[in-house]
Amino acid sequence: MTGSYSRSVSDSFTITDARYVGGRVGADLRLLHNLYGEPTIDSIEKFAEEVAILLNRGFLDTVDYGFRDTGTNAWKFRLRYKATAGGQLTDSRPGSFPDPVDLTGYSFHSFLTYSSAFGLLTSSEQAEVKKDLPISRTTGTAPSALAGTSTTGHGYARNGAGAPATSTSPTSPAPPAGGTRT
Repeated sequence: MTGSYSRSVSDSFTITDARYVGGRVGADLRLLHNLYGEPTIDSIEKFAEEVAILLNRGFLDTVDYGFRDTGTNAWKFRLRYKATAGGQLTDSRPGSFPDPVDLTGYSFHSFLTYSSAFGLLTSSEQAEVKKDLPISRTTGTAPSALAGTSTTGHGYARNGAGAPATSTSPTSPAPPAGGTRT
């Protein structure tokens, strides 16, 4: 499930289409909230709008949401969405990810990468795009992937562009000793 978003693929992909896709990502995040208490309801709406804005403008590459071990900066459960255009996009129902796992002691985290089109913007243009986003992100190191079970085959699309999803969870979850989830 790899691909790249090309602005020239569909000029008819509107912000309404992008918000449809972002809303489906938001539905997955609401399920995470219901299962694990994170992310907060207020942040879910912001994450969904961030996806919509960046997807619509062609500036989203990948965005990950999940729970990580802050000591090792490794994912323990991750939902990954990769922006694509055209190709074999499907529109699935939200919530198609693995059974719940024990994530006690791990913190919610999100990591986003911008597309190559974003990289072609001047630094002032990049700053202007970031200013319009509902989430203020800082530069950081992507959490490392975890060994476990990956599930693919669902994703969200509309009018030729979308975000196929992959979820990864541990095969044998083992929370850190004495930790609590924040």
